Amino acid sequence: MKEVIEITAQEIAPSQKDSFALQGISFGAKVSDNIISLFEHAAKIFMACANPTGLVSDISKDDFQLVYKGEGRNDPDTPVAEVFHKADKLALFAVTVGQEVHDRINEYFLGKDFALGSMLDSVASAGVEKTADRVETYFLDTLRRSGGIGGNALVMRYSPGYCGWHVSGQKRLFEYLKPEQIGITLRASYLMEPLKSASGVLITGSPEIHSFTDAYPFCSQCETRSCRERISRLRQSSGTGDVRTQPASTKKRRRE
Repeated sequence: MKEVIEITAQEIAPSQKDSFALQGISFGAKVSDNIISLFEHAAKIFMACANPTGLVSDISKDDFQLVYKGEGRNDPDTPVAEVFHKADKLALFAVTVGQEVHDRINEYFLGKDFALGSMLDSVASAGVEKTADRVETYFLDTLRRSGGIGGNALVMRYSPGYCGWHVSGQKRLFEYLKPEQIGITLRASYLMEPLKSASGVLITGSPEIHSFTDAYPFCSQCETRSCRERISRLRQSSGTGDVRTQPASTKKRRRE
C-alpha cells in the first residue's frame, strides 16, 4: 500500500498552546495581548496558505532494516533499532504543509518583520506535527479496519535526525518512499524542502514495545525529551482509546 493523503488545513489548525511552546512560552504563563494578537495573525496566515499533504507506504522489516542502516552513521544503540523488530506493521511516511508557508516565513524575515516571521515559523512547525498526527491516525485506522493488527495496537513515529537515527538516513528513506510526488525534495545537507516537512517511520504494535528508558547516550543532548510525552500518551490510551484511533477525514486519498 502506498497512498497520498491530502488533509484539510482545518484538521491541522495549530493550537495556541503548541505554538507558544515552540516560542519557549510555557503553558499557563502570562502572555501579553500583543503576543496573543501576533499568534492570531500568524495562525490566520497559516490557515490561508497551508496545503497539508502526506504520503505513507508500508514496508517490510527486511526492507526497513536496509533503509534504517542508511550510510552506517547511526548510533550503536537506538530506540528504533530496539523497537522495529517487535512491530506488527511498519510504514514510511512524509508530510508537508506546503511551499507557500515556507515562502511566507521567508518573506517576513527578509522584510525584517522578525516577530511575525518567528511566530509563523512556530505555527507552521506545530502544523507539521499535527499533519504527521493525521497520517498516523489514517494508517492505524486502515490497519484496524483490515484486521491486520491486534486490537490494542498503537502507532508511534520516529524520524531521522532524532534518537540516534542519523539524519543521513533521509537519503535511503527518500529513495524508497519517493516523496517528490507530494512536492518534498532532499537537499545535499539532508534537510527537506520545503523546510516545514517531516518524514520517518510509523511503527505499529502493542503499547509496550514503545516503552523505553531515556538513558541512551544521546538522550543527555536532547532539549525537549518529547518522547516522554508521546510514550505517556500511548500508555494512557492503551486501555481507554485515543484520538489517534479515530478515522482521519481527508479531502482525497490516492492509492498506488
